Amino acid sequence: MEHNINVINNEESNVVISKYIQGQFAEHLGTGIYGGVWVGKNSEIPNKNGIRSDVIQSLKKLNIPVLRWPGGFFADNYHWQEGVGSYDKRRKIINSSWGGTVEDNSFGTHEFFELCKQLDCEAYININFSSGTIQEMTDWLEYMLSSKGSMAELREKNGHPDPWKLKFLGIGNESWGGGGNMRPEYYSDRYRLWQSFVRKYDNQPELYKIGVGPNIDDFNWTDVVMKNAHQFMNGLSLHHYGLTDVWNNKGDSVDFDEKEWNSLLYSIKKMDYFIEEHSKRMEQYDQNHHVDMIVDEWGDWLGPEKGTNPAFLRQQNTMRDAVMAATTLNIFAKHADKVYMANIAQMVNVLQAMILTDGPKMVLTPTYYVFDMYQRHQGATRIDAYSDNGDPVNYTISKKDGNYIVSICNTDYQQSQNVTITFANSLGNVNYNKDLHSRKMNAHNTFDDNKVLSLTNFENYKVMDNKLSVNLDRMSIVTLSFEIKGSKNK
Repeated sequence: MEHNINVINNEESNVVISKYIQGQFAEHLGTGIYGGVWVGKNSEIPNKNGIRSDVIQSLKKLNIPVLRWPGGFFADNYHWQEGVGSYDKRRKIINSSWGGTVEDNSFGTHEFFELCKQLDCEAYININFSSGTIQEMTDWLEYMLSSKGSMAELREKNGHPDPWKLKFLGIGNESWGGGGNMRPEYYSDRYRLWQSFVRKYDNQPELYKIGVGPNIDDFNWTDVVMKNAHQFMNGLSLHHYGLTDVWNNKGDSVDFDEKEWNSLLYSIKKMDYFIEEHSKRMEQYDQNHHVDMIVDEWGDWLGPEKGTNPAFLRQQNTMRDAVMAATTLNIFAKHADKVYMANIAQMVNVLQAMILTDGPKMVLTPTYYVFDMYQRHQGATRIDAYSDNGDPVNYTISKKDGNYIVSICNTDYQQSQNVTITFANSLGNVNYNKDLHSRKMNAHNTFDDNKVLSLTNFENYKVMDNKLSVNLDRMSIVTLSFEIKGSKNK
């Protein structure tokens, strides 16, 4: 199939693809934290201050912009005081959110900021809005951000004299469901109350406050919360997971057929519709676009890996997941004027993860490689981005630092696709040409064979002055970067 794309008239775009669109999420769920990133300072697994070094080395290559923690569902059962101080004095609790396992709180506030430091990323804290209190929230903020007062003294006593930096603050999580079963009227009034106690601390910038947004297509929630509280928030969250069927029949992550490929793709592409429709409701009350959309949970939610605790949400990651991830990132780029941040669920060992670990073993997933390719769009100016439920091809085209960057995804598992793009300027030397593809829909990496899927050099393209022609293999993702001839930004 032939696809002709002309972006000559789009070159003067001033829409920036926020780097935060490629954010990550780490929750106290299964082995997402314990064993995934935290092994403890005395572990035989190589670590720095308790955080496993192999995982950090791999994640650093993705240029992760922001990490959300401690949940998710777990956030509304999390009491920060239990996760600071001497390890032997931290309270052991039952993680009633995920599997009833013992949570020893050895990974807490200090360890989270150490993780962000090692990743060189910004922090996104989700507070306990259900079982917590306003006092608990303000004490935690003071503990993290203030340079004076009792909480600052406690932080210093616990080994960190200086305040940390925090940019994003989530006030609640899925308050319409497991986060409190609240009605939008109640949530928005309660949000107004709690956010009024979020102070500005010392020389810290104002916190970017994120309110709980809708569950997929709950447009009434968006309407009520925006009407009542939009002037007190910077962002409104949206959660959407790709499913092959329904919640109680999520389908296997490896053993699936063409029908399930198509149904998952259809579900994933609903993100386009949800962003568009919720944005319309937001704009009714926020015509100056003060409130951004924050998609702080997204990804494929499939059946758990065989032989694992189903409450741990550990799933294998195949070529199908890579195609879904690229499609979603292209949808976010399409709506880059609306979506400021997104956080895939989740970073390690949970749902659509970047990395899987098992004791000292580690493997990179196909989704990891998609994020590796797409990091080139972070902070770039969007020229064009496209996704449509009836078209097998979706893409992002941007420019940054004197380069054109092109990422194209072919979602068709049967046919290759030919794409020709016409630019306003001539294309110079190629400085990046990678692809991810497979002849098998369920191809995936394992601890025994970690190179089934990885990035390879892509050569199946032609440049003719200002035209780029690309031939994409079936179910493949390609990213190319070319110098813009005559550009002053080299």
